[in-house]
Amino acid sequence: MTRHMENINWSELSFGYMKTDYNVRCYYREGKWGELEVSSSELINLHMASTCLHYGQESFEGLKVFKGKDGKARVFRMDENAKRMQSSCRGIMMPELPVEKFEEAVRKVVKLNERFIPPYESGASLYVRPLLIGLGAQVGVRPATEYLFIVFVTPVGPYFKDGFKPTPVVILRGYDRAAPLGTGTYKVGGNYAASLAAGEKAHELGYSAVLYLDAKEKKYVDECGPANFFGIKDNKYITPKSTSILPSITNKSLMQLAEDMGMTVERRQIPEDELATFEEAAECGTAAVVTPIERIDDIDENKSYVFSKDGKPGPVCEKLYHKLRAIQYGDEPDQYGWVTILS
Repeated sequence: MTRHMENINWSELSFGYMKTDYNVRCYYREGKWGELEVSSSELINLHMASTCLHYGQESFEGLKVFKGKDGKARVFRMDENAKRMQSSCRGIMMPELPVEKFEEAVRKVVKLNERFIPPYESGASLYVRPLLIGLGAQVGVRPATEYLFIVFVTPVGPYFKDGFKPTPVVILRGYDRAAPLGTGTYKVGGNYAASLAAGEKAHELGYSAVLYLDAKEKKYVDECGPANFFGIKDNKYITPKSTSILPSITNKSLMQLAEDMGMTVERRQIPEDELATFEEAAECGTAAVVTPIERIDDIDENKSYVFSKDGKPGPVCEKLYHKLRAIQYGDEPDQYGWVTILS
């Protein structure tokens, strides 16, 4: 069934999957990557003994394409996504896909599905999902010899349906997302599977996400659900340093912006009690850019750290959010070379 674009209500899109026209694939066989192939099938032909199914050999990325006022499509920092995927590959013994191949695949898939890029006014964007999986059959625990890289796209709605406003977050000591020297720094499915139970519990309790403490000592702030955490105080942008946090490209970009706004950036361990001293706190990632945190409840200790008394985002979060989005949409000059114009 072809979907007529005039029927898409761009402002009603959720952050979900919608069928688009094409995806782009590339196979790794006999020690080398092949050519890019275009497919209109949403299915993958998988051997039942593929390592992705048994031993978690899979990594994914997420990036967005934005249409500017000028009608041009822009993609944000795709080289960083390519490099992060290479790092994930090293972490779980998959062959690294060259950065150029990754970028070529992204350009191609966006071009082929151009009609699905939401218009500028809609607040929606085209989400790009690269995926790399072990296809080769193994029964012993070892890396596969064959792999598949695939990139598909889907239009997604604005993350904040009700506008940009703070949400509550909860500390749940009964769960860890990743071990200190495990796979937390890689973007692999296992970390997300490990966060589902805690995330579900948080939602049942009325929170938007879990703020994980470090797995070793349960003393320091780690990851915030599927996003990085940062706090603001005394003109400082403070974000956790840990061996189990995924290096967020959004966080990296925000640190640069904060520095250029005259703030001091600190990447260090953040003891939980320090939360009480922050003027603002937020989580950051590709989906929402910045999600301000209203308060963090530590239900085991019966404590609450409140950052927004009036339900509004703080001035620094607001400024960072609008600045980064303006660069992504081409509304402000991109002095960093972060944006690639695709069309």
